[in-house]
Amino acid sequence: MVNVNLGEPYEMIIAHAIRLGYAGTQTEALRQALLAYEKELEEREEVLLVNKGIRASTEKIKSAKMKTRTLQQAIKAGVFD
Repeated sequence: MVNVNLGEPYEMIIAHAIRLGYAGTQTEALRQALLAYEKELEEREEVLLVNKGIRASTEKIKSAKMKTRTLQQAIKAGVFD
């Protein structure tokens, strides 16, 4: 186990989580916090990848390397079938 000195503000957050019943121990509170942080990092990475794809598609459209259609053209072409 890693011995970590978090400092009073963070120790108070952990104590509060335990008092409210969200965690039973300090270790459990830290595990939950790390899992939540990992999820947040994964979500940020997903957003970055989506934004990268949007930028790439936008550049293709601007440079005429990708053809666009109106909604009516897409419906007529059966894109949504």
